[in-house]
Amino acid sequence: MGLIAAAIAVGLAAVGAGIGNGLIVGRTVEGIARQPELRSVLQTTMFIGVALVEALPIIGVVIAFIVMGQ
Repeated sequence: MGLIAAAIAVGLAAVGAGIGNGLIVGRTVEGIARQPELRSVLQTTMFIGVALVEALPIIGVVIAFIVMGQ
């Protein structure tokens, strides 16, 4: 049962991160298309957002290891 819970935790975290990254990058591309002069500012903000979203799967893996250890 613990392995199934770990797989679900990691899987949902990966799906959530994929959706979040897609939204962030898509909106950044839209912003750059509208105002090309703000490219560097938008890219910096995008990379910060992507880094924060990528923390979710890392936390999911940690939770999976905790569940598997019990």
